[in-house]
Amino acid sequence: MTTNIGIPDGDRQAVVAILNTLLADEFLLYVKTRNYHWNVVGPQFHDLHKFFEAQYEKLDEVIDEVAERARSLGGRAYGTLEEFRKAARLKEDPGAVPAARDMIAALLADHETVIRALRTDLETAVKKGDAGTSDFLTGLMEDHEKIAWMLRAHLA
Repeated sequence: MTTNIGIPDGDRQAVVAILNTLLADEFLLYVKTRNYHWNVVGPQFHDLHKFFEAQYEKLDEVIDEVAERARSLGGRAYGTLEEFRKAARLKEDPGAVPAARDMIAALLADHETVIRALRTDLETAVKKGDAGTSDFLTGLMEDHEKIAWMLRAHLA
């Protein structure tokens, strides 16, 4: 069945591609945050363990919302680790277990990368005639900005 929502097919598919790249980044960030939740040690263990847990729970919700946005535009949402690995702009450091402060700094850098990408992506969505996705991405950007602020506060 065709999707007839007032956005030309090529533009819709371009926005779906943006969403799938974002989905890959969000999934990688989720896994990294969960990894740090499991492996954090040190005097701030309890606080950081809980802090990381709250973050990965939020990211779990975001992942579902991004995938459902791609589907609502008539696209297919990525759903395999290989697709996520290939599409993600963020990078992992397999096998590494950084010190707690370095974990926070790595997550901050990743959230800031996502924020910068979202600024560009939401403008592209508008250019493609998709104000709904632009609004959706603006909300996600605000969520990432809040998490980045909290991470910066931990590093201060």
